[in-house]
Amino acid sequence: MVPASSPSLSPQLFGRRILIVEDDRLNVRILSGILRDEGYELTDVDSGERALEVYPQVQPDLILMDVMMKGINGFETCRKVKELYGENAASVIFITAKSDSEDVVEGFRAGGVDYLPKPFRSNEAVARIRLHLANRLLNEQQRSLVNQLTRANAAKNRFLGMAAHDLRNPLASIRGLAEFLQDPMLGKLNEEQLDLVQTIRSTSHQMLEMVNELLDIATIESGELKLRREPTALGELVEKAVHLMAMEAARKTTKLSLLPLPTLPALRLDSGKVRQVVNNLLTNAVKYSPPGSTITIELSLSEKGISLAVLDQGPGIPEGEREKLFKDFGRLSVKPTGGETSTGLGLAICRNIVDAHNGTIAAENLPQGGCKFIVTFPIET
Repeated sequence: MVPASSPSLSPQLFGRRILIVEDDRLNVRILSGILRDEGYELTDVDSGERALEVYPQVQPDLILMDVMMKGINGFETCRKVKELYGENAASVIFITAKSDSEDVVEGFRAGGVDYLPKPFRSNEAVARIRLHLANRLLNEQQRSLVNQLTRANAAKNRFLGMAAHDLRNPLASIRGLAEFLQDPMLGKLNEEQLDLVQTIRSTSHQMLEMVNELLDIATIESGELKLRREPTALGELVEKAVHLMAMEAARKTTKLSLLPLPTLPALRLDSGKVRQVVNNLLTNAVKYSPPGSTITIELSLSEKGISLAVLDQGPGIPEGEREKLFKDFGRLSVKPTGGETSTGLGLAICRNIVDAHNGTIAAENLPQGGCKFIVTFPIET
């Protein structure tokens, strides 16, 4: 029978289950009397072995555990409970007449949260028990909230992934049709028509990039980023990326300068994902560099691995905004020099790809102005 709730007891603690593990029946009666008016569900057993047997049925929120018992003692019983039930295990308060510091320390090492000294003092016992039950309730609420947020985040990632996937094909078609309309074989467009077609092409291209980034970040956050590693010549990959980006940079009269490549060993990389990192760093450098400036790209070999450095002559990283660089939607206060758009996802995606390769990515302002991004991939033996 569950006794009536004490007026001073939180309604949320009413009905909480306490398992008393004590082989002295007098102590069991004393504890039961102290807790009778607190509204708890009490179960008592006389040994550690019996406590382990009834634990699954009782599912206690708190265990009051005698230290000295026949069979396995309280410390060993506590260890077994923690081993069996992990973070969901009930909190354990040890009951003991000993006050020796070594015994106290051993109890905490075994996983106990507190001591209840004999002889029992009613007010102290009630206060300690309430405190640890309230702490357990708080932990349960926090775990429940984390689980809810995890499910909500997973649902958000699924929605983003589906929306981005469904939008990607029509946007790619719009971009392709715009490029097709620019073909002279279809007939010459007047200046106004050509400007409209170019606007459609550039806008659809920007939207497609944004959709691809949303799809990437949804994939990463859902834990589905998979690498297909194969021997890759990073120098050749960077050289091709620089060649393709040079045409985009030329529209802003920006020059890409790839320094002479040293002899480098092949790395086991996901070439598609690493190409995405290289393209993003080059695109950002072009996007934030003033027209007529030079962007320098350098590959180097060190004991840490092979490093790619991209140095621009842009505004650099504003003071106090460095922590935003590699975070999702981490937009800085500086603006692109050609009116380009940004989702703030590119560098976050780069960081996740580099992390998946056990590499590092960092950025720093240069003394002469501008910014330097450096990515290092370890040489795996």
